[in-house]
Amino acid sequence: MEGRERGMETLVVNHPVVADKLTEIRRSTTSNASFRRNLHEISIFLIYEALRDSALSEVTVDTPLGPSSSLTLEDQPIFLPILRAGLGMLDAALLMFPDSAVGFVGAKRDETTLLPEVYLNTIPSDLDGARVVLLDPALATGGSMIQALELAKDAGAGEMIMVTLLASPEGIEAVRKSGLGEKVITAAVDERLNDVGFIYPGLGDAGDRQFGID
Repeated sequence: MEGRERGMETLVVNHPVVADKLTEIRRSTTSNASFRRNLHEISIFLIYEALRDSALSEVTVDTPLGPSSSLTLEDQPIFLPILRAGLGMLDAALLMFPDSAVGFVGAKRDETTLLPEVYLNTIPSDLDGARVVLLDPALATGGSMIQALELAKDAGAGEMIMVTLLASPEGIEAVRKSGLGEKVITAAVDERLNDVGFIYPGLGDAGDRQFGID
């Protein structure tokens, strides 16, 4: 499933392994340790798809038998995990792009207004047009993601890509209306938000499912 509206692309990664791991992540009986492991593994697939168009440069390397014309990545993206749940996706990102810089955005939702409150921002002050990948397991209301996108834009980000395990239609629409971000990569778009702003049927609170109840 792939769609494009007003310049923002939404890509749902359809892969049997992704579907299987998502089932384990959704399951209410899955332990914290198993949730973290499956989130890490599924994030590898999602980030792989998000950055499959990364620019390459040609280089010549010496193999044991002689020179070879080969390819190398031109640039490393900057990863911005949204705390605390986005931490579970960071190791997967750095596994593939180990030289990438990392900034952190801490956002805590006010459970009355459902609006995010930013309590941490370590985004480099001058991104100089760099490609930025934002990591958050759940794109629910879209509030935290939009705030992180605004902070990255203010710091001079170039293309901004959002990688999320699950998204709601409402969250995708909110980001689209914001005019921020070029692409959303996700494993599934669920039915809707419930009356307290969680994705339904969803997976619960991704931070609590990883690290225990706050």
